[in-house]
Amino acid sequence: MKVLGLHHVNINVRDVDEAIAFYTSIGFESVPRPDFGFSGAWLQMGAHQLHLTSREDLVVDRVQHFALAVDDLDVCTTELEVLGVEVVRGGEVDGAGRQAFFRDPSGNLIELNQPRG
Repeated sequence: MKVLGLHHVNINVRDVDEAIAFYTSIGFESVPRPDFGFSGAWLQMGAHQLHLTSREDLVVDRVQHFALAVDDLDVCTTELEVLGVEVVRGGEVDGAGRQAFFRDPSGNLIELNQPRG
């Protein structure tokens, strides 16, 4: 199998409209999604997509997450905090770079990662 790279990540959310509002407020772009017969949304995040699926019975795994590569962690964390998002700044991790973490309205964990340059 030859993998070309990441296409999208799918996460479950309690309220799709609330999640769309959150993710578009932090810079993701809503893109058209086919009607699959259940509630969801697609968002563009750079070259990749984030897919949202509505789950009323959502149980969030407190460790599972996806990471976003950023070029300036300090600017990104400040922008999130201005929007009222609680950000936990991590340290620098060997082999990964600088990190910070925040959660979406459903509690999904998102990592910001500024690779060592």
